[in-house]
Amino acid sequence: MASNVFAGVDIGGTNIKIGLVDDAAQTLAHESLPTEQERGPADAAQRVAEALKRLAAKAGVTVADITAVGLASPGPMDLKTGQLLCPGNLPQWHNTPLRDLFEKATGKPVNYENDANAAAYGEYWAGAGDRFDSLVMVTLGTGVGGGIILDDKVIDGAHSCGGEIGHIIIDAAEDAPLNSLGIRGTLEGFCGSYGVVGRAQSAISDRFVETSLRDVIEGGEELTPLLIANAAEAGDELAMKVVLETARYLAIGIVTVVHTVDPEAVVIGGSLTFGGAGHPLGEKFLAAVREETNARLIPSLRGQKPIEFAKLGGSAGYIGAAGLA
Repeated sequence: MASNVFAGVDIGGTNIKIGLVDDAAQTLAHESLPTEQERGPADAAQRVAEALKRLAAKAGVTVADITAVGLASPGPMDLKTGQLLCPGNLPQWHNTPLRDLFEKATGKPVNYENDANAAAYGEYWAGAGDRFDSLVMVTLGTGVGGGIILDDKVIDGAHSCGGEIGHIIIDAAEDAPLNSLGIRGTLEGFCGSYGVVGRAQSAISDRFVETSLRDVIEGGEELTPLLIANAAEAGDELAMKVVLETARYLAIGIVTVVHTVDPEAVVIGGSLTFGGAGHPLGEKFLAAVREETNARLIPSLRGQKPIEFAKLGGSAGYIGAAGLA
C-alpha cells in the first residue's frame, strides 16, 4: 500500500459517497450514506466520521493513518472561508461553515471543493485524463457542470465559481431557452436534461413531423432523456435529431472553453451521455461532439484536442476530493 491515505467525501442531495484513497489513486474502501439533509450538516459530519472508522477497519488501516479529508459539495460556496451558501438540493444546509463542521467531527484537516471540480480532478488524477497535464470536464445531467484543471491545479476562481461551464452563453437570441437560474441561451439551457426535453417537446408540437414520442406524451407518459434516447435507437428521426443537436450545442460550449484555457483534453461525464462509452448511441453522440468541436476550433488546434467519456462514474467525486486533500 502507498504511504499516505486520504479520505474523500462527496456530498449530494440524496447520498454521501465516502472513500479511502491512497496516494497512488487506488480506492482502499468506500461506502455510501443517505444524505438525509433534513437532519442537518452537523449530523452528516458525525455520520461521516463514524463511516471513516468503518472504512479504516475494512481497509486494514487506522483512522490515525488518514492524513486529511477532501470534502466536496454542490455550490454555491465560499471556498476561502469554507462556507456552504445556498445549494438548491440542500435547503436545510444554507449558510453553513461546512469545512469547520467536518474538521471538528473528523479531527482531520479538511480541504473543501465544489463537487464538479472534485469530479474533474478525479478524472484527471485517476480516470480518463490521467495521461494529461490539463483538462476540462463537462458533466451532463439535470444541469451542466464542469471543472478546469491546469498544471495540477483546480481553477476555483476569485468567487468560487471557476469552471461553471454550464452558464456559458451559446445563443444570444432574445427568445433563447431559459436555464434554471432564469438566464437565456446558456449551455445548460440547451444540454441539461430539461433543455434536451424542452427542445424535443418543441419539435413534437409540429404536427407535420412524424415521431413515436408524440404517442408517449399523448399517452400521459413523462418525456425524459432516456425515452428520447430509446426512440433514437429505435430509428425515430426526430429523437436522433435531438441527440445530435445536443452534441452540436455541447461542442459550441466546449470550443469556447478550449479557446479560453487551451487544455490538453476534454472529458465528458454525467448521466446524460446517451449510454456513454461502448454504447452505439453514446459513441455516435461522442463522434458528433468531436466532429462539431473540431470544425469550430482555430486551425492550429484542430485534431489536437482529445475528447473522451469519463471513466470513474459516480466514484469521481470522492476520488477527486481525496486527491485534493
